[in-house]
This record gives sequence, structure tokens and C-alpha cells, in this order.
Amino acid sequence: MRREKITSYILTVVLIFLSLVWIYPYLWLFVSSFKPAEEIFTTFFPKKLTLEHYKFIFIMANRFERPFIRAFLNSLFISTTVTFSVLFTSMLIGYAISRIRFKIGKAVFNFIIYQMLFPGFMFMIPMFILIRTFGWLNTYQALIIPSLTSSWGVFMFAQTFKSIPQDYIDAAKIDGANNFWVVFKIMFPLSKSTASIVGLFTFIGIWDNFLWPLMVMKDYKKMPLSVLLASFNHEYASYIGPVLAGAVIQTIPMVIIFLIFRNYFLQGISMSLR
Repeated sequence: MRREKITSYILTVVLIFLSLVWIYPYLWLFVSSFKPAEEIFTTFFPKKLTLEHYKFIFIMANRFERPFIRAFLNSLFISTTVTFSVLFTSMLIGYAISRIRFKIGKAVFNFIIYQMLFPGFMFMIPMFILIRTFGWLNTYQALIIPSLTSSWGVFMFAQTFKSIPQDYIDAAKIDGANNFWVVFKIMFPLSKSTASIVGLFTFIGIWDNFLWPLMVMKDYKKMPLSVLLASFNHEYASYIGPVLAGAVIQTIPMVIIFLIFRNYFLQGISMSLR
């Protein structure tokens, strides 16, 4: 028992140390966004706190043709639209693959798994050519339409739906329910953990996406926040304070969403580890 306690204490200390190492960059980012410009790289704890960097973001940035507030709203609109679309399409396709028998159902499921083996950047050049052919460069369509579906989301929902007893579906169909009613009234409430995982990772992936928006978007008024911050830092590198403040603002939605759905997220993680 004593040896187990000592091992537990050592493990706890190591985990606390690793967590501090992991969270230190964000703490430095958050604290530095409230530092005066001359103290950002000289001290960790500032002598005084200031909101001048956030004031610059909300008031002064338009003078540099960098509408940070609009960029934040652009990111929110794009990420929210894609997330709801991925959840909607993944549930429908996942239900069709897992519960509806048709000739090529197994082949479609295998194709989805096969597609997950390839990294996304392999399709960027063909996708860019397609977007340019459609005349969608510098439009919201270029940022939204290529991400409306997710093979990973389909796979996650299909695997979850397979674990739900068929008796629930049969009982609903006896009462006259169609497939859409079954998906949204029975399958979705029973798979909230999976939906939270798919939704959270989809939102974070789109919110933090940088390379694709950089390729297809040159209009500052339509850029997401991640790209606008990078362009501002490239041209006005001396304004490091506003860049740090913008980075803090960019993390706020992800933190809020995780805090709201953390219970479902943790349940989904525990289920996937069984």
C-alpha cells in the first residue's frame, strides 16, 4: 500500500508538471495580451495591465484595412455552417450505411474508410482548380462547400448507430415513423456523445484552418480570423500586442464550446476507449 501511494504521488507530480508545460504557452499568450508593448518580451508578470491591444483590435484595426471584428464573425459563420452541415449529412449517411440494406452499402462504407487514409492536403490542388473553374475564388462558397461532408463523421455515426438495438427502430416504424423521424428522434438523442465529438472537432478544425482559406481568399473583408491575423502580422510585425490579443480572441469560441459540451465529449471519449 505504501509503495502504491508513493507511485501515485510521483505520477501526480509528473502529470501536474506536464500539464503546466503544456498550458504555459497559452498562459503566456493570455497574460502578454494585457501587457504594455515594451513589457511583452521582458517580463512574465507585467507591472500594470492595459487594454490597448484589444482597443486596437476593436477600434483602430480598420485604419490598416484589417477588419478583425468582421473576420471573427466570418470565422464564426463559416465554422458554424460547416459544423451543422457535417452533423446533418453524417447522421443521414451513417444511418443509411449502418441500418438500410442496399447492394453497394458495404462498398460505400469501405470507400469511406479508404478515403480516410489519405491526408487532406493531397486534394488541395485539384480542389483549388475546381473552385477556380466555378468562379468561387474570394467567396464564402470556397470556404464552406468543400467541407460540407466528412468521411470521418460518417464513420463515427455509422459505428455508433450499429450499437443501437434494432428494436427501437422497429418499434418506431410500427408506429408509422419514417427514416428521417427515426434518425432525428431516436438515433440522434442516443448518440449525443458522438455528435459532440464530431461537432467539436469539426468546429475546431474549420476555425483553425489556415492553408485552404489562404489559398482561396484574398479579400480582407471575407477572410477568417486566422488568415487575417497572419496577414496583419506579416505586414505589421511591430504590432505584436494586437496579434496576441487577436489570438486570444480566436481561442474564446473553442473554450466556450468545450465547456458547454465537455460532459458529452468525455462520455464519447470513454465509450471509444472501451
